[in-house]
Amino acid sequence: MDEIAFADATALAEKIRKKEISSVELLGHYIDRMEKYNPQINAIVVTQLDKARARAKEADAALARGENWGPLHGVSMTVKESYNIEGLPTTWGNPALKDNIATSDAVACERLQDAGAVIFGKTNVPISLADFQSYNEVYGTTNNPHDLARGPGGSSGGSAAALASGMTGLEMGSDIGGSIRNPAHYCGVFGHKPTWGILPMRGHALPGVLTPSDISVIGPLARSARDLRLAVQLVGGADDLHLPGWNLALPEPTQKTLRDFRIAVWADDNLAPVDESVKARVLQVAELAEKAGALVDYGARPDFAPDYSHDQYTNLLHSAMSARQPEDVFRANVERRRQLAPDDRSALAQVTIASSLYYREWHQHNENRTHLRWAWHEFFKDFDILLTPMCSTPAFPHDQNPQMGARTLTVNNEPRPYFEQIFWAGLTGVSYLPSTIVPTGLNDQGLPIGVQIVAREMGDYFSIEFARMVAEQLGGFVPPKAFED
Repeated sequence: MDEIAFADATALAEKIRKKEISSVELLGHYIDRMEKYNPQINAIVVTQLDKARARAKEADAALARGENWGPLHGVSMTVKESYNIEGLPTTWGNPALKDNIATSDAVACERLQDAGAVIFGKTNVPISLADFQSYNEVYGTTNNPHDLARGPGGSSGGSAAALASGMTGLEMGSDIGGSIRNPAHYCGVFGHKPTWGILPMRGHALPGVLTPSDISVIGPLARSARDLRLAVQLVGGADDLHLPGWNLALPEPTQKTLRDFRIAVWADDNLAPVDESVKARVLQVAELAEKAGALVDYGARPDFAPDYSHDQYTNLLHSAMSARQPEDVFRANVERRRQLAPDDRSALAQVTIASSLYYREWHQHNENRTHLRWAWHEFFKDFDILLTPMCSTPAFPHDQNPQMGARTLTVNNEPRPYFEQIFWAGLTGVSYLPSTIVPTGLNDQGLPIGVQIVAREMGDYFSIEFARMVAEQLGGFVPPKAFED
């Protein structure tokens, strides 16, 4: 196995500091792998190699002078295409934005580079960051490194695929409907959706937009839990508007072993049934902790009905997404809503209404969400973490049917609606909770399965630390066999 390609960013930074490998050599290693493997995967879709080579040389020269730029000194990495990098296109996979060239770096990218990172490229997304797959007319289709006939997830699918195939050292993605978490699950890497608002979004937005989107967050994908924590530490904290007034001080977990955690388990739900292979991994992680002596409760639930929570998520999600739509699309939704029958309760009607909410309606859903947040607050007085599935199945075959509502997934040998599984992302996302994905190894088809670890708001380090402990027992990231060399 190529140990350099599949090392985590923390280990790579240590090797650079010890001069076991230079920043220039590491970048060259990833470029060689990109040239060899990216044509099959199509994960990295934009590069700035000359700029990266110059920065890598500067990193090595600085180290020779005894300077240390930070915890990622000289480490090569990529970011999701939706981040602004000065001089590179930011299209969100939309042909209408193919000529949108960023004039500055996103705040997250600035902070990663201030910590020493060498950003050499950007990774693929679905159009408008709105699918469980990653394909678009600008850059084409990204394949899953574990099975090229399957998707890597979305919308941070290129991010997860690049990490899994050993073409980058670290990644930054974003998440409004599982867009960090489902690619991490499908590709077998670690991912973290932070508490809403603790990592600055500026520079990860459509042209001219400065207001952070509801529900949406940015966050890291990596080959280890410790890299997730490092990235949150480096990028997290107030943007310039609030920087004089507040600092991020996330609470530190006091648990020293798995047995010290109080764990709730939500392994399946009638609103979004999961395949037995996925459910088994959630239970495997729970039983691992239980055997270590942890308190594990398989029936505990917060004090609300799942369908009530999902209704708030559906309305708030599609309302937030509608802000990204062109004016003519939004107006068409408004007109369709006007023509709906009063008793229409279909899924299409629900999305149409959610995509054209009046502020008073949005405000009521937001108030309902605040009640959910307090219910979770009470729940997490008794538990440190909650274990759930991330998706209904492992990675599924490419399905680019333009009629998304007609797509299905096979769950326990039965067809289920394609978007049904967004329940597992929305259950925690709507209430701003942090969620970490830990890989649990491959199934009998050679496909990864991840488990979602949820903590209370601001409990990011608790879910990340639990993921680290679980990975120690289960092995963590497993490289795809076809790309090990």
